[in-house]
Amino acid sequence: MEDNTTPKVTGIGGIFFYSDNLAATKEWYTKHLGIEINNWGSASFESRNINKPEEINSLQWCPFKKESDHFGPSKKEFMINYRVQNIEGLVSKLKEHGVTILDDIASYDYGKFIHIMDAEGNKIELWEPAEQAGS
Repeated sequence: MEDNTTPKVTGIGGIFFYSDNLAATKEWYTKHLGIEINNWGSASFESRNINKPEEINSLQWCPFKKESDHFGPSKKEFMINYRVQNIEGLVSKLKEHGVTILDDIASYDYGKFIHIMDAEGNKIELWEPAEQAGS
């Protein structure tokens, strides 16, 4: 049985990037690569957890308007969302190691989120999906 209490990253939850022309970018990816954009302006890719084949995971893909400050304070053109387990334990460990924590853990119906900065100034989003939170 897999230990789901160890604070760690378990996969990629999303890839987000800036676009100079949001509508044209989405249209290009749909037309040429078949990426279907949902009502929230992103695409969702599903996969199964190899250790728990009944569990379906999703990866979110989404371009943002270049003028957005969604990735701030990072100056980078992208942000990666990592799926994690035991987000509270992971945040505690990160704080002990002096990692910059940008906000508090926020809880939603679909999981818990927090944002941190890596050593290169990249904003990172950590996400503990709701089906894992508290289990």
